[in-house]
Amino acid sequence: MNIFLFIKDIIFTAVKNELSENNLPNDFSLKNISVEPPRDKNFGDISTNAAMILAKHLKENPKSISKKLIERIPKCDEIISINIAGPGFINFHINNSVWFSIMNDVLSQGLSYGSNESGAGKLINIEYVSANPTGPLHVGHARGGVFGDALANLLSKSGYNVTKEYYINDAGSQVYSLGRAVYFRYLEELGLKDSKDFEQAIKSGQIEYGGDYVKDIATSLVENYNDKWVSENEEDWLEPITDFAINKMIFLIKEDLDLLGIRHDIFISEKKIVQDGKVNKAVENLEQLNLLYNGILTPPKGKVIEDWEPREQLLFRSSNFGDDVDRPIRKSDGSWTYFASDIAYHQDKIDRGFKEMINVWGADHSGYVKRIKSSVTALSSSQANLDVKLCQLVKLFDEGKPIKMSKRTGTFITLRELVDSVGKDVVRFIMLTRKNDVSLDFDFTKVLEKSRDNPVFYVQYAFARIQSVFRHAQKELPDDFISDKNLKKGDFKNCILEEELDIMKLISSWPRIIELATNSHEPHRIVFYLYELASAFHILWNKGNENAELRFLNKDNLNISLSRLALIKCVSITLASGLEILDVTPVEEMR
Repeated sequence: MNIFLFIKDIIFTAVKNELSENNLPNDFSLKNISVEPPRDKNFGDISTNAAMILAKHLKENPKSISKKLIERIPKCDEIISINIAGPGFINFHINNSVWFSIMNDVLSQGLSYGSNESGAGKLINIEYVSANPTGPLHVGHARGGVFGDALANLLSKSGYNVTKEYYINDAGSQVYSLGRAVYFRYLEELGLKDSKDFEQAIKSGQIEYGGDYVKDIATSLVENYNDKWVSENEEDWLEPITDFAINKMIFLIKEDLDLLGIRHDIFISEKKIVQDGKVNKAVENLEQLNLLYNGILTPPKGKVIEDWEPREQLLFRSSNFGDDVDRPIRKSDGSWTYFASDIAYHQDKIDRGFKEMINVWGADHSGYVKRIKSSVTALSSSQANLDVKLCQLVKLFDEGKPIKMSKRTGTFITLRELVDSVGKDVVRFIMLTRKNDVSLDFDFTKVLEKSRDNPVFYVQYAFARIQSVFRHAQKELPDDFISDKNLKKGDFKNCILEEELDIMKLISSWPRIIELATNSHEPHRIVFYLYELASAFHILWNKGNENAELRFLNKDNLNISLSRLALIKCVSITLASGLEILDVTPVEEMR
């Protein structure tokens, strides 16, 4: 049973009846009506703001509306009492039997507890990481990768058919800059250039990418082609060497992502999108919709550009769909803009049947959001929806001292170095301890601390403690006592301590948390919930340390032991379910 959905149905029915009686439109939106635990548990178990939402439309006092709604709620065994608090909140006190019943559901359903079918098998595309294949992945990519991967797992748990996608930006000047850097190192490997020449080329700006990875690619190039390209002109070697470098970088990127447990379903090449004529097709579609015109853009606002020359360009009417200005899709030299390629890429997603899309980008792409969303709206005739989630920067520290990064000089902290330093599970968990649009501090020392202040330790410690209880139970109690079959016989009426009931109520809210996190595309809510549940368990554990009669194992009263073991089994199942979404390993034993 999902008690929150049960109460929501009751409230929504009461609201609809009240609206009908007041002759208000049937299309009145119920989405702003919340049904959730009150901030202060003394007010009850579940609270709703329905009366305040209705008050704006009925033009009545919220408390008066609360009374009317309560009168419409039928009596049932699940609800002990209903009261009104504050400006008009309706608070429900739930019968303990409901919590007991839900715990039985948890034991029966196992890790599937909390899953739902709200997605109904709907296709959804999540594109994340998508770093330019011009260098190794860094810490910022780790955050976007973890966010996208956890969100994909979350949506799958809610019944969506998820495709995890990586868009390879392998067209344009940046990748050719990589090709030139590799060629320079290639000549060096063959003894035709000196390392000092490369350093000078970097300083002068002749070469853009100078990390050790460039040298590694060049070494591999020599192994595969020897001196084949030495006497060739740039127009002959640039394309094949750039392709070679990109393939090597994508292989390394996949290896790095694998270290973090991230495996995409599809890799889409921008270069192939262009070569297959999909940009032309997307432009033709926009022309048919009368959404392209030749025009002159005004200078960027807030910027003084001395050499600004107004020139006629092919523009997309993106301002018709919420963008600030119309956007160019063809450069003055006749080539397509990056935006044109991105339009074609999203047209390709639509053509593949995706009406729901999520792009996970770095914060530096914030100015690009409106234009790409406008293109999706236009190309799909408003039938497709794109949600863009921006991930803010990760600030690295060690013992409180900041660590600086520089991608240009090749001294940035790579994703591989990050995982090697603290481990996959720590990286994945910590990257979700803040909402994606808030900057995140990552201290190499603190994330390995064994304290309550380290959330990943605190959650894993709760799970490990529960496993230790069961190991002791296996030794001290009768054979087969802790089997799943036997635990289902536990009577939760024996678990009526305030701390035990608090845990049951938290576990009962797990399906609601999954629903909220899914609908808002916010996997950090899972981390917050797991920390709260772990804290509630640790409080109960400490109670047992203070009073032997409250411990989980009681040889003198096996019925109580069975009930308490069943309860903490529910805790471990719920923790494991949440960690599964994060792809973080539940630790059986802390070392």
